[in-house]
Amino acid sequence: MSDNPIVEQLLDNLSTAVILLNEDMVIRYANHAAQAVFDRGLNILIGSSLYQYVANSSLDLERFRNTKQHGEAFSDSEVLISFIDGRHILADVSVTSLHSTEQQYLVEVRLIQQQKKISQETHQWAQQQAARELVRGLAHEIKNPLGGIRGAAQLLEKELQNLDHKEFTAVIIEQSDRLTKLVDRLLGPNVRPNFQWHNIHQVLEKICTLVSLDRSHNIRIVRDYDPSIPDLFIDQDMLQQAALNIVRNSVQVLVDHPHSEAQIKIVTRIERHVIIHGVSFPLCAKIQLIDNGPGIPTELRDTLFYPMVTSKKDGTGLGLSISQTLIGHHRGKIDVESWAGHTEFTLYLPIDKKDA
Repeated sequence: MSDNPIVEQLLDNLSTAVILLNEDMVIRYANHAAQAVFDRGLNILIGSSLYQYVANSSLDLERFRNTKQHGEAFSDSEVLISFIDGRHILADVSVTSLHSTEQQYLVEVRLIQQQKKISQETHQWAQQQAARELVRGLAHEIKNPLGGIRGAAQLLEKELQNLDHKEFTAVIIEQSDRLTKLVDRLLGPNVRPNFQWHNIHQVLEKICTLVSLDRSHNIRIVRDYDPSIPDLFIDQDMLQQAALNIVRNSVQVLVDHPHSEAQIKIVTRIERHVIIHGVSFPLCAKIQLIDNGPGIPTELRDTLFYPMVTSKKDGTGLGLSISQTLIGHHRGKIDVESWAGHTEFTLYLPIDKKDA
């Protein structure tokens, strides 16, 4: 980048990754922090295209062209960058246009620290809980008058002699019942969890069986289980429902966007030192539900677990909200990461000792 060794030494001592690109997105320079991000040495990076390493990014590349035209720098926070080798990072990115003998871009990448990520998760969880409580409160307020409407329609139906008029009361009763069912779903599970010791893979195998029995698609299920995971103290029905809601969403997305190699991958691992809503757990079971669909629309990612949020034409937007509630009963959490060709829901469940 420079013939001045002092400048390069200063850049190499920065914790921020610094990358110099030409207008064709070819790497001209990368400091030590950038080499660590790409997991490649400088000799390999220089002269190679950025797209040889980056598979997808939530950064809008159109802004590069605007930077070139107007000469303005821009920054974007919480950019998800996925690499060809399967790695992904979350970072704050700044881009500055440099005008010399050729058009160049100076890109600064600052990795978001784990503590900041935990803080964001806590804030999002609080917002989701507030939204859920608001919806539950509204649902209760709606349910009470619905019962009165249905009862009044039934009484009116008995008094009517004209069959044509009875059709109207039948519609009122039918629609009242439909709204009552919707409200019940908004209120979520109304039974106490039945916690017992279960093998998590037996629960997941039931989901695999249900998906495989559905002949409306040819989606391949791939299993990658860690047999060392001990039995978990769980309500197996609730956990099955939580995971099934996610898997069904994946199936629907893959059916709506068909391709020859559609697959859902289920991976289980043990994760150490996991922070869940501010509480540290030494051991957790990690369940990854991964599909190779088109990815979650950007505009839905921040509100994905809110009730009534959906991208489906006929969807209710309750599946993921219910899943999060059910995992919450197990003191766990759900993380999600998504880009084109990869959507990954990760369920974390604390591992307890049987003699505890």
